[in-house]
Amino acid sequence: MQRIETLDDMALGLEALVALDGRLAAVRRAAGDIPLRRTAPGFASLASIIVSQQVSRASADAIFGRLCRLIDPLTAQNLIAAGEEPLVEAGLSRGKQRAITGLAEQVAGEAIDLEGLCALQAEEAIALMTALPGVGPWTAQVYLLISAGHADVFPAGDVALQAAVAQALGWEVRPDASRLALEAESWRPWRSVAARLFWAYYREMRGREALTVG
Repeated sequence: MQRIETLDDMALGLEALVALDGRLAAVRRAAGDIPLRRTAPGFASLASIIVSQQVSRASADAIFGRLCRLIDPLTAQNLIAAGEEPLVEAGLSRGKQRAITGLAEQVAGEAIDLEGLCALQAEEAIALMTALPGVGPWTAQVYLLISAGHADVFPAGDVALQAAVAQALGWEVRPDASRLALEAESWRPWRSVAARLFWAYYREMRGREALTVG
């Protein structure tokens, strides 16, 4: 199974993507630096992705930073022992409090092995993860992308990816998850690299928009 572990792996994937789809050459030029975006697999990593659901990157970083300061180290066992108060103080919504507490109970009870599932094929790992409360396809796919280093996962439900692909490919309407997933099929077996490419493109796109405001 191909993994994206280093910047050399990323470069290999980018070259392969451009060969697969010539439209991506211009996207690559416009995207600037493309971060590797890897974290160690485990409870803290998946918790951080749950925190980032449907909020801006800045908000997610702030909330998760507070949570890590309040529960240090952030492990499943420590979160359960700490109770509800630090989750509230960190700024987590009720739904995310329930999701992270439920995840902690599953991990502490050894009902799921978040490190071990990184070795599974993506489809099997996603099925196991989405059986957990509060973990949908986007959360599972992002975990496999940044924590497991899977090379061929594409979180088509990601709004930033939808906007970036629409802008880059000249689509008049932002695609929904189904249409974007279908488009991403042409980027196999490097869909994770394509996701990183379009996230970087989105960052540059938003920067250009910000410069034109006012």
